[in-house]
Formats: sequence, structure tokens, C-alpha cells
Amino acid sequence: MWAAVAYLPIRSATLEVAPTFLEVFRANRAYAWRALRYFGVADSDLDDACQEVFLVVHRDLAGFDGEAKLSTWIYAICLRTAATFRRRRARAVARELERAPQASQTDGTPHDALERAEARRTLQAMLDELDDDKRAVFVLHEIEQLPMAEIAGIVSVPLQTGYSRLRAAREQMAAAAKRARARTKNEREGT
Repeated sequence: MWAAVAYLPIRSATLEVAPTFLEVFRANRAYAWRALRYFGVADSDLDDACQEVFLVVHRDLAGFDGEAKLSTWIYAICLRTAATFRRRRARAVARELERAPQASQTDGTPHDALERAEARRTLQAMLDELDDDKRAVFVLHEIEQLPMAEIAGIVSVPLQTGYSRLRAAREQMAAAAKRARARTKNEREGT
């Protein structure tokens, strides 16, 4: 009975009865959880992301017009929520990397430390230019040094798709590195 709620219009032309939030939640929670996972939400964040999806559903359910299937509407909410959670995770990892002590950070002059910090900021800016799919594959392969077979499993894509994303990410990163070198050269020359 509950599964039928996911595919019914929110308001029937003949009944004018909308399902309750509890009915919608029970019928769609597993679907939303799976969608979030496929959209790249980390396992540790799945419960929180699913909760955020249903907070939005609870808030907006009364205004849902029923032009699309309820499951399609929830899918779109999952897509936006997953993107938010991936961005949060990426920012948290970047902050952690900035705070993590590096073996060579205690060596050298303050100028060396400044150059390392600038290099980290440049790398982060270059990574920010990649879309989420390419970024995940690039970071896992080039930075975390994971094999592509494992990466394909993590991001739930075929092996060849993983390689294709890695190639495209490398091309984008090479172009970004070239632009960064040109900027640095111009700054040093004072132009």
C-alpha cells in the first residue's frame, strides 16, 4: 500500500486527498537513501543527507502541485542535497589538509612556508574548477594513489568511464596549471 504513494499524483482530481508526510516518508525513504548514495554522498553522511531531503519534503509537500510524479520531485531534491553534501565534504577535506602538518613544514624559512601555502591554495583553486565527477576520480587517483578499479567501485562507474574522467580531469588540470604558471610569471615580472 505504501509504495503506491510514490507514484500517485499528490492530489487526485477526484479525491482531492493528499498523502500525509508520514506516508510519503515511508514510501520513499529507501529510494531517497539509494539515490543519495548513487549521487556520491559519503556513507557517513547518508543518514544526515536523507534527513535533509525529508526536511525539504516536509516543508514543501503542501505546495507540491502534482504535475510530476512525487518520486521525480523527491529525486530532484536528492540531487540538490547530494551536491550540497559533496561540496561540504570537499571543503572539510580541504580545511583538514591545510591544518595537517607536513613533514617539511618545520624546515626552511618563512618564505618557504608562504610558498607552500600558496601552492596549496593554487591546487585547491585548480581542483575547484573540476566538476564533481572528474574531481572525485582525479583526487582518488592522483592524490590518494588508489587504483582505478577501486576508484570505479567507489564512484559507481564502469572502469572505462573512470579512465575517461581521469583523462579529462588531467587535461583540465594541465590547462589550469599553465594558467597559474603564467599568472605567477606575470606577477614576478610586475606586469
